[in-house]
Amino acid sequence: MSAPARSRAPVDPRLWKYSRSARGYLVATVGLSTVVTLCIIVSALAIGRVLAGVITDPTARSLSDWTTELVVLGCAMAVRVLATGAQSRYAHRSASRVVAELELEVLTTATRFEPRELDSEREELAVVVTRAIGGLRAYLIGYVPALVLAVIVTPLVLVVILTQDVTSAVIIAVTLPLIPIFMILIGLLTKGRAAATLTTMTRLSAQLLDLLAGLPTLRALGREHGPAARIRALGDAHRRTTMRALKVAFLSSMVLELLATLCVALVAVGIGLRLVFGEMTLEAGIVALILAPEVYFPLRSVGTQFHAAEDGVEAASRAFRVLDRRTVRPSGGRTVDASAANIELDGLTVTSRDGEAPAELSAVCRAGTVTVLTGPNGAGKSTALQAILGLTTPSSGAVRIGGVPVGELDLDQWWAQVAWLPQRPVLLPGTLYENVTLHGVPNSDALDAACRSAGFDEVLRDHPAGWDTCVGQGGVGLSLGELQRLALTRTFVSNASVMVLDEPTAHLDSAREKTVLQAVRAAADRGVTVVMVGHRRSVLHAADRVVEVRSDATLQPKVDHV
Repeated sequence: MSAPARSRAPVDPRLWKYSRSARGYLVATVGLSTVVTLCIIVSALAIGRVLAGVITDPTARSLSDWTTELVVLGCAMAVRVLATGAQSRYAHRSASRVVAELELEVLTTATRFEPRELDSEREELAVVVTRAIGGLRAYLIGYVPALVLAVIVTPLVLVVILTQDVTSAVIIAVTLPLIPIFMILIGLLTKGRAAATLTTMTRLSAQLLDLLAGLPTLRALGREHGPAARIRALGDAHRRTTMRALKVAFLSSMVLELLATLCVALVAVGIGLRLVFGEMTLEAGIVALILAPEVYFPLRSVGTQFHAAEDGVEAASRAFRVLDRRTVRPSGGRTVDASAANIELDGLTVTSRDGEAPAELSAVCRAGTVTVLTGPNGAGKSTALQAILGLTTPSSGAVRIGGVPVGELDLDQWWAQVAWLPQRPVLLPGTLYENVTLHGVPNSDALDAACRSAGFDEVLRDHPAGWDTCVGQGGVGLSLGELQRLALTRTFVSNASVMVLDEPTAHLDSAREKTVLQAVRAAADRGVTVVMVGHRRSVLHAADRVVEVRSDATLQPKVDHV
């Protein structure tokens, strides 16, 4: 068993901590396993008594002589079958609930990560949630019941054998540790295999997602066949890793089966010899022989089932590492009217893996004006916008909305007053109309005006289905420029008091960029506070104020241009 080799508890206590269904399932499994154990013992005693009596007593060979024992045997077998069936049925249902709960917990926790932290783990989280945690079903359905049976059945049955035949009990006690020893050796051999399989799967999934996201661009450039060799190589690597793990699992099962068979055979030979020489009673020999395989079976199942569930265990371990980092995003109860509030950045500094970006950023974004944040790549412009929204917690300095620190605001109330356009706009599978009305259904005049401002009216004319045109995940079916204009339309149609725009004119030509900047200017003239990131000269000229953003690596005295 590989758990000892990895210094991992046989049953990770975090599973019961994060899943309520798992706790109920464990209690039910222990109870049903105890019932099964008692049925095994009662059945063995009844069979031994009946067989020994029939063989040794010629006068007691009719059914009426053993009615009580046979009824007890039948009841014990029936209860065992019912208990095993109930455990299996409940295990499948509980496993599905536990997996669903963990997937929801991981997703909920991931939404609380700061954007930079989430970006670095996005691919692994996607694999863990969509595929890997599902492997826990084999762990819960097979490994956990086998482990509970090993803890309950093995010692109790060994005690019963001890009361019947001391010699057989001694033989079992001596040979029984061989199975855990071989499980540990096999675990050392397979150490790291599940982690390698999950890592390969993560890399393959990330490559496929990137390829699908960029497929329209690759097709436009005639390069759609280029990544095929890389994807094929990753697929072959994943196949080889999976097959190696399966080969070891099958071989380990064979080794454990062979070892258990030899141990039971050793007990059987000892019982046979002592029966021949009259050194033990037939009933005791039959009971010991029936119960001997039941002692080894649970431990053998633990090793076999653990290898079958190892991928799920590794995935759950990664999921628990995410859940253990669960944080509560600061959110107070104060409210603010953003329609006339200034946004103040006071020495804003955010620490990342590469240093501080932004570093000591100070600026005032006044209500009814356009403020543009500019600077070199990696300076922290997008991070500054995330700090304004309350998505990123500053390492030092502060962000205040109308004099109130963002950390003290009711974030839901603050976000309801903001229209945010990120660098990668979020589009959901569905129609264009469903995507543009995610935050509410506007009146037709406002929607038409927003389309003209973003240049999206031209896109609608190019698609015969108009607003009923369907797009895939992330806007598949639209070019980057069309996707950007749809996101701008969604932003312009809102009645937000604050617009936070991250490079709103990206992927647009100069004519469409001019139209968008005019719409931004018109929004500011209506009193909307506009904060946006930009590099182009035309964007800087459209600003009332330009703020240079610097990281600690390029920190220079910042100059504001009016």
